[in-house]
Amino acid sequence: MKKNRLLALVVSVLTGFAAFSCNQSGKGPTDTATTGSIKISVDESFAPIVDSQIQVFESLYKYAQIEAVYKPEAQVMQDLLNDTIRFAILARELNAQEKAEFDRVKITPRVFKIAIDGIALILNKENTDTTLTLQQVRNIFTGKTTNWKQLDPAAKDGKITIVFDNSNSSTARFIQDSINLKKPLPANTYASTSNAKLVDYVAQNRNAIGVIGVNWISERADSTAISFLKKVNVVGISKKDNPASVDDYVQPYQGYLAQGTYPLKREVFIISREARAGLGTGFASFITGDKGQRIILKSGLVPASMPVRIVGFSEEE
Repeated sequence: MKKNRLLALVVSVLTGFAAFSCNQSGKGPTDTATTGSIKISVDESFAPIVDSQIQVFESLYKYAQIEAVYKPEAQVMQDLLNDTIRFAILARELNAQEKAEFDRVKITPRVFKIAIDGIALILNKENTDTTLTLQQVRNIFTGKTTNWKQLDPAAKDGKITIVFDNSNSSTARFIQDSINLKKPLPANTYASTSNAKLVDYVAQNRNAIGVIGVNWISERADSTAISFLKKVNVVGISKKDNPASVDDYVQPYQGYLAQGTYPLKREVFIISREARAGLGTGFASFITGDKGQRIILKSGLVPASMPVRIVGFSEEE
């Protein structure tokens, strides 16, 4: 009987050691919901907010390491489909073709809505006419309006230059889908190589109009956002063709995103193909939980699961 117990103990120890060795050799998953390492692919327009999420998560869980790779939206989705990564953050859900691809390999991705974001239009500081109607925006991005004088006869003459961060970015896709109604962008459209360079280009070129994710300019406590806002003007947009007053124009502030009155708003999602409770699942739970949603609230975006309190002020006579 003692020999049998001893044998069982030895087998148990050896089995555990074999499993540990397998994990250490990289043949099996080594991460848990709060430990280990994972590489994730993220739409580059959400870099500021994801950096904040990772910083807080890793400070809470000392044995977790998350490496975020920031790419244009099209490349992020390709990483997910190719199984290069198992966790992505981007500004859309899966389309029918992508769902079919996951069905083919018998994988059901989990999708979590985490925030409401917006697309901001920015202008050079010399361009003082910082209000546009939605129809004027559509005319610019379809190529019907190519000169600032067409919008305001008193404006300085100048051919409009449209600038995106990347030709394959989520902001470019959003404009084509939501503003241009699938029509191509005009010939006066250009792409920079990063959001920082986009802001610099607009700051240096009077006739430029830039397209950027709101979270790059929304967090007033962030030094990068403050620096960007000093360089450019942010456009206020009206849904009305003939606005009665300046109050009909709204900028991409958090309250207007929450109310739905800012026209260029979009949603942000986590898409995970992780089949078990690994670090990706733990990070997703953190972002959708109380702490992660508060980080989104602080960033100037609208959290998916926390109410945004909108305070109104009235002048007392």
